[in-house]
Amino acid sequence: MQVNFSSENLMILNVILAFMMLGVSLSLTGDDFRRVLKRPDAPVVGLLAQFILLPATTCLVTWYFEVDPELALGMILVASCPGGSFSNIMTWLGRANVAVSVSMTAVSSLAAMVMTPFNFSLYGWLNPVTRPLLTEIQLDSMEILTLVVLVLGVPLIVGMYVGKQFPRFAQRAQKPMRYVTLLVLLLFVAVAFANNMDVFLATADKIVALVVLQNFMALGLGAFAAALTGLPRADRRAITMEVGIQNSGLGLAILFTFFPEASGMILIAAFWGVWHLISGLTLAGWWARSSGKNAEQTTCDDGS
Repeated sequence: MQVNFSSENLMILNVILAFMMLGVSLSLTGDDFRRVLKRPDAPVVGLLAQFILLPATTCLVTWYFEVDPELALGMILVASCPGGSFSNIMTWLGRANVAVSVSMTAVSSLAAMVMTPFNFSLYGWLNPVTRPLLTEIQLDSMEILTLVVLVLGVPLIVGMYVGKQFPRFAQRAQKPMRYVTLLVLLLFVAVAFANNMDVFLATADKIVALVVLQNFMALGLGAFAAALTGLPRADRRAITMEVGIQNSGLGLAILFTFFPEASGMILIAAFWGVWHLISGLTLAGWWARSSGKNAEQTTCDDGS
Protein backbone atom coordinates (compact mmCIF):
# COMPACT_ATOMS: atom_id res chain seq x y z
CA MET A 1 0.00 0.00 0.00
CA GLN A 2 1.29 3.44 -0.95
CA VAL A 3 0.43 6.75 0.64
CA ASN A 4 -1.01 9.35 -1.72
CA PHE A 5 1.28 12.38 -1.47
CA SER A 6 2.55 14.93 -4.01
CA SER A 7 5.70 17.01 -4.29
CA GLU A 8 3.60 20.15 -3.78
CA ASN A 9 2.36 18.76 -0.46
CA LEU A 10 5.96 18.02 0.53
CA MET A 11 6.94 21.63 -0.07
CA ILE A 12 3.98 22.81 2.04
CA LEU A 13 4.99 20.48 4.88
CA ASN A 14 8.58 21.71 4.86
CA VAL A 15 7.42 25.33 4.92
CA ILE A 16 5.09 24.58 7.84
CA LEU A 17 7.92 22.99 9.81
CA ALA A 18 10.26 25.87 9.04
CA PHE A 19 7.71 28.42 10.24
CA MET A 20 7.03 26.40 13.39
CA MET A 21 10.75 26.42 14.18
CA LEU A 22 10.92 30.11 13.33
CA GLY A 23 8.08 30.84 15.76
CA VAL A 24 9.84 28.93 18.53
CA SER A 25 13.23 30.58 17.93
CA LEU A 26 11.89 34.16 18.00
CA SER A 27 12.04 34.01 21.79
CA LEU A 28 15.40 32.23 21.99
CA THR A 29 18.52 34.13 22.98
CA GLY A 30 22.13 33.31 23.67
CA ASP A 31 21.17 33.11 27.36
CA ASP A 32 19.13 29.99 26.64
CA PHE A 33 22.27 28.24 25.44
CA ARG A 34 24.48 29.73 28.15
CA ARG A 35 21.98 28.55 30.77
CA VAL A 36 22.83 24.97 29.82
CA LEU A 37 26.49 25.66 30.58
CA LYS A 38 25.74 27.41 33.87
CA ARG A 39 23.16 24.88 35.11
CA PRO A 40 23.58 21.81 32.93
CA ASP A 41 21.98 19.23 35.23
CA ALA A 42 18.35 19.37 34.05
CA PRO A 43 18.94 20.01 30.31
CA VAL A 44 21.67 17.35 30.11
CA VAL A 45 19.46 14.75 31.82
CA GLY A 46 16.64 15.61 29.44
CA LEU A 47 18.84 15.46 26.35
CA LEU A 48 20.27 12.08 27.39
CA ALA A 49 16.73 10.75 27.80
CA GLN A 50 15.73 12.34 24.47
CA PHE A 51 18.56 11.17 22.25
CA ILE A 52 19.82 8.01 23.98
CA LEU A 53 17.22 6.39 26.25
CA LEU A 54 14.18 6.87 24.00
CA PRO A 55 15.61 5.61 20.67
CA ALA A 56 17.53 2.79 22.36
CA THR A 57 14.46 1.62 24.30
CA THR A 58 12.29 1.90 21.20
CA CYS A 59 14.78 -0.25 19.30
CA LEU A 60 14.78 -2.92 22.04
CA VAL A 61 10.99 -2.95 22.46
CA THR A 62 10.25 -3.21 18.73
CA TRP A 63 12.87 -5.98 18.46
CA TYR A 64 11.60 -7.94 21.46
CA PHE A 65 7.95 -7.80 20.38
CA GLU A 66 8.82 -8.31 16.70
CA VAL A 67 6.81 -5.29 15.57
CA ASP A 68 6.14 -5.15 11.82
CA PRO A 69 9.34 -3.78 10.19
CA GLU A 70 7.72 -0.72 8.62
CA LEU A 71 5.88 0.24 11.79
CA ALA A 72 8.95 -0.43 13.92
CA LEU A 73 11.16 1.71 11.69
CA GLY A 74 8.58 4.50 11.88
CA MET A 75 8.70 4.32 15.67
CA ILE A 76 12.51 4.45 15.63
CA LEU A 77 12.42 7.51 13.37
CA VAL A 78 9.98 9.36 15.66
CA ALA A 79 12.14 8.43 18.67
CA SER A 80 15.17 9.88 16.85
CA CYS A 81 13.51 13.27 16.33
CA PRO A 82 14.00 16.19 18.77
CA GLY A 83 11.32 17.47 21.11
CA GLY A 84 8.22 19.03 19.57
CA SER A 85 7.91 22.78 19.20
CA PHE A 86 4.84 22.97 21.47
CA SER A 87 6.52 21.36 24.46
CA ASN A 88 7.37 24.84 25.81
CA ILE A 89 3.73 25.92 25.86
CA MET A 90 2.60 22.65 27.41
CA THR A 91 5.34 22.99 30.03
CA TRP A 92 4.02 26.46 30.82
CA LEU A 93 0.43 25.19 31.01
CA GLY A 94 1.57 22.48 33.41
CA ARG A 95 3.31 25.05 35.66
CA ALA A 96 6.69 23.41 35.13
CA ASN A 97 10.10 25.01 34.54
CA VAL A 98 9.77 26.81 31.21
CA ALA A 99 13.44 27.90 31.27
CA VAL A 100 14.56 24.26 31.29
CA SER A 101 12.11 23.45 28.50
CA VAL A 102 13.27 26.35 26.33
CA SER A 103 16.93 25.47 26.90
CA MET A 104 16.28 21.86 25.93
CA THR A 105 14.37 22.93 22.81
CA ALA A 106 17.22 25.19 21.73
CA VAL A 107 19.96 22.63 22.27
CA SER A 108 18.01 19.61 21.01
CA SER A 109 17.09 21.43 17.79
CA LEU A 110 20.77 21.98 17.11
CA ALA A 111 21.76 18.48 18.23
CA ALA A 112 19.04 16.96 16.03
CA MET A 113 20.91 18.02 12.91
CA VAL A 114 23.40 15.26 13.73
CA MET A 115 21.60 13.01 16.21
CA THR A 116 18.38 12.44 14.23
CA PRO A 117 19.99 10.90 11.12
CA PHE A 118 22.62 9.16 13.28
CA ASN A 119 20.12 7.54 15.67
CA PHE A 120 17.75 6.56 12.87
CA SER A 121 20.57 4.86 10.97
CA LEU A 122 22.11 3.26 14.07
CA TYR A 123 19.02 1.83 15.74
CA GLY A 124 17.34 0.95 12.47
CA TRP A 125 20.41 -1.14 11.67
CA LEU A 126 20.84 -2.62 15.19
CA ASN A 127 17.29 -3.96 15.18
CA PRO A 128 17.41 -7.19 13.12
CA VAL A 129 13.70 -6.79 12.35
CA THR A 130 14.17 -3.41 10.66
CA ARG A 131 17.68 -3.90 9.26
CA PRO A 132 16.61 -5.53 5.96
CA LEU A 133 14.11 -2.72 5.29
CA LEU A 134 16.65 -0.04 6.16
CA THR A 135 19.15 -1.67 3.80
CA GLU A 136 16.52 -1.95 1.08
CA ILE A 137 15.64 1.75 1.11
CA GLN A 138 19.33 2.72 0.87
CA LEU A 139 19.36 5.43 3.51
CA ASP A 140 21.56 8.46 2.82
CA SER A 141 22.29 10.11 6.17
CA MET A 142 23.85 13.18 4.55
CA GLU A 143 20.67 13.93 2.63
CA ILE A 144 18.62 13.61 5.83
CA LEU A 145 21.13 15.87 7.57
CA THR A 146 20.66 18.48 4.84
CA LEU A 147 16.87 18.36 5.22
CA VAL A 148 17.05 18.69 9.01
CA VAL A 149 19.39 21.69 8.68
CA LEU A 150 16.97 23.37 6.27
CA VAL A 151 13.79 22.87 8.33
CA LEU A 152 15.34 23.25 11.81
CA GLY A 153 18.79 24.85 11.71
CA VAL A 154 18.23 27.70 9.27
CA PRO A 155 14.87 28.82 10.77
CA LEU A 156 16.45 28.63 14.25
CA ILE A 157 19.24 31.03 13.28
CA VAL A 158 16.91 33.35 11.36
CA GLY A 159 14.39 33.42 14.20
CA MET A 160 17.02 34.26 16.81
CA TYR A 161 18.38 37.03 14.59
CA VAL A 162 14.91 38.51 14.01
CA GLY A 163 14.10 38.24 17.72
CA LYS A 164 17.26 40.14 18.61
CA GLN A 165 16.90 42.85 15.95
CA PHE A 166 13.13 43.32 16.25
CA PRO A 167 12.15 42.34 19.80
CA ARG A 168 8.72 43.99 19.73
CA PHE A 169 7.75 42.25 16.53
CA ALA A 170 9.07 38.95 17.88
CA GLN A 171 7.08 39.30 21.08
CA ARG A 172 3.86 39.99 19.18
CA ALA A 173 4.41 37.37 16.47
CA GLN A 174 5.70 34.42 18.47
CA LYS A 175 2.46 32.99 19.88
CA PRO A 176 0.30 33.63 16.77
CA MET A 177 2.92 31.93 14.60
CA ARG A 178 3.02 28.90 16.88
CA TYR A 179 -0.74 28.47 17.01
CA VAL A 180 -1.40 29.17 13.35
CA THR A 181 1.32 26.80 12.15
CA LEU A 182 0.10 24.12 14.57
CA LEU A 183 -3.44 24.42 13.21
CA VAL A 184 -2.15 24.30 9.64
CA LEU A 185 -0.04 21.23 10.47
CA LEU A 186 -3.03 19.48 12.04
CA LEU A 187 -5.13 20.36 8.99
CA PHE A 188 -2.36 19.01 6.79
CA VAL A 189 -2.28 15.74 8.76
CA ALA A 190 -6.09 15.51 8.64
CA VAL A 191 -6.08 15.88 4.85
CA ALA A 192 -3.32 13.28 4.56
CA PHE A 193 -5.38 10.86 6.65
CA ALA A 194 -8.52 11.59 4.59
CA ASN A 195 -6.68 10.95 1.32
CA ASN A 196 -5.31 7.67 2.63
CA MET A 197 -8.10 6.48 4.89
CA ASP A 198 -8.14 3.00 3.37
CA VAL A 199 -4.46 2.53 4.22
CA PHE A 200 -4.96 3.80 7.77
CA LEU A 201 -8.05 1.68 8.45
CA ALA A 202 -6.22 -1.44 7.31
CA THR A 203 -3.63 -0.99 10.07
CA ALA A 204 -5.41 1.35 12.50
CA ASP A 205 -5.50 -1.12 15.39
CA LYS A 206 -1.73 -1.61 15.32
CA ILE A 207 -0.85 2.04 14.65
CA VAL A 208 -3.00 3.49 17.42
CA ALA A 209 -1.78 0.96 20.00
CA LEU A 210 1.89 1.38 19.07
CA VAL A 211 1.79 5.18 19.09
CA VAL A 212 -0.07 5.39 22.40
CA LEU A 213 2.30 2.91 24.05
CA GLN A 214 5.43 4.59 22.65
CA ASN A 215 4.23 8.01 23.77
CA PHE A 216 3.52 6.66 27.25
CA MET A 217 6.99 5.11 27.24
CA ALA A 218 8.57 8.43 26.19
CA LEU A 219 6.83 10.35 28.96
CA GLY A 220 7.78 7.63 31.43
CA LEU A 221 11.44 7.62 30.40
CA GLY A 222 11.61 11.40 30.79
CA ALA A 223 10.05 11.23 34.24
CA PHE A 224 12.23 8.28 35.26
CA ALA A 225 15.49 9.91 34.15
CA ALA A 226 14.60 13.16 35.91
CA ALA A 227 13.52 11.40 39.11
CA LEU A 228 16.81 9.50 39.36
CA THR A 229 18.74 12.76 39.60
CA GLY A 230 16.65 14.26 42.39
CA LEU A 231 15.81 17.39 40.38
CA PRO A 232 13.07 19.75 41.61
CA ARG A 233 9.53 18.86 40.56
CA ALA A 234 9.23 21.73 38.08
CA ASP A 235 12.41 20.58 36.33
CA ARG A 236 11.25 16.96 36.28
CA ARG A 237 7.98 17.96 34.66
CA ALA A 238 9.75 20.03 32.02
CA ILE A 239 12.00 17.09 31.12
CA THR A 240 9.05 14.72 31.02
CA MET A 241 7.21 16.97 28.57
CA GLU A 242 10.28 17.55 26.38
CA VAL A 243 10.90 13.82 25.97
CA GLY A 244 7.23 12.97 25.53
CA ILE A 245 6.45 15.58 22.87
CA GLN A 246 8.31 14.59 19.69
CA ASN A 247 8.76 16.60 16.50
CA SER A 248 6.86 14.07 14.43
CA GLY A 249 6.40 16.70 11.74
CA LEU A 250 10.12 16.45 11.06
CA GLY A 251 9.70 12.69 10.84
CA LEU A 252 6.97 13.19 8.24
CA ALA A 253 9.16 15.52 6.21
CA ILE A 254 11.97 12.94 6.20
CA LEU A 255 9.58 10.16 5.22
CA PHE A 256 7.80 12.01 2.43
CA THR A 257 11.15 13.15 1.04
CA PHE A 258 13.08 9.89 1.14
CA PHE A 259 10.58 7.06 1.77
CA PRO A 260 7.25 8.10 0.15
CA GLU A 261 6.20 4.47 -0.33
CA ALA A 262 6.64 3.54 3.37
CA SER A 263 2.96 3.90 4.28
CA GLY A 264 3.31 2.27 7.71
CA MET A 265 6.13 4.59 8.75
CA ILE A 266 4.24 7.64 7.51
CA LEU A 267 1.04 6.77 9.34
CA ILE A 268 2.97 6.15 12.58
CA ALA A 269 4.51 9.63 12.39
CA ALA A 270 1.21 11.24 11.35
CA PHE A 271 -0.77 9.74 14.23
CA TRP A 272 2.03 10.72 16.63
CA GLY A 273 1.45 14.32 15.54
CA VAL A 274 -2.13 14.12 16.78
CA TRP A 275 -1.78 11.88 19.81
CA HIS A 276 1.11 13.60 21.59
CA LEU A 277 -0.88 16.85 21.62
CA ILE A 278 -3.76 15.05 23.32
CA SER A 279 -1.55 13.33 25.89
CA GLY A 280 0.57 16.46 26.45
CA LEU A 281 -2.41 18.73 27.04
CA THR A 282 -4.02 16.14 29.32
CA LEU A 283 -0.85 15.80 31.38
CA ALA A 284 -0.35 19.58 31.53
CA GLY A 285 -3.92 20.04 32.73
CA TRP A 286 -3.45 17.42 35.44
CA TRP A 287 -0.22 19.06 36.60
CA ALA A 288 -1.87 22.49 36.66
CA ARG A 289 -4.77 21.23 38.77
CA SER A 290 -2.48 19.40 41.18
CA SER A 291 -0.26 22.47 41.53
CA GLY A 292 -3.30 24.62 42.22
CA LYS A 293 -4.53 22.25 44.91
CA ASN A 294 -1.08 22.16 46.52
CA ALA A 295 -0.95 25.96 46.51
CA GLU A 296 -4.38 26.17 48.13
CA GLN A 297 -3.35 23.60 50.75
CA THR A 298 -0.19 25.54 51.54
CA THR A 299 -2.18 28.76 51.91
CA CYS A 300 -4.65 27.07 54.27
CA ASP A 301 -1.81 25.58 56.33
CA ASP A 302 -0.09 28.96 56.61
CA GLY A 303 -3.34 30.59 57.60
CA SER A 304 -3.99 28.11 60.33
